[in-house]
Amino acid sequence: QVNLIESGGGSVQAGGSLRLSCAASGRTGSIHIMGWFRQDPGKERRIVATIALNTGSPYYADSVKGRFTISKDNARNTVHLRMNSLKPEDTAVYYCGALEIGRPQYDSWGQGTQVTVSS
Repeated sequence: QVNLIESGGGSVQAGGSLRLSCAASGRTGSIHIMGWFRQDPGKERRIVATIALNTGSPYYADSVKGRFTISKDNARNTVHLRMNSLKPEDTAVYYCGALEIGRPQYDSWGQGTQVTVSS
């Protein structure tokens, strides 16, 4: 079992910055990819950014390319998401997820953290 604890988030004006952090515990050796997802009311959860823990290879949704940066700290089993140039449309609940080796989908999730960007 992998446990994920998120921190960061909050409220900021458009153009501002926030940093989200996600600390993993438990069966961390089985994690292949960690990522951040967002969920808007009434909509499905969708990818924001992911990072492969062994290679550091990132993936970004088109909407955040050039503004968000995902990074990892393997020693602390932590992944960060630096969010710059925030826009009101970035407002959502953000979830950290972990994809374990050999698993077909993300099974482990954090509790979610609210990000609110005002215009």
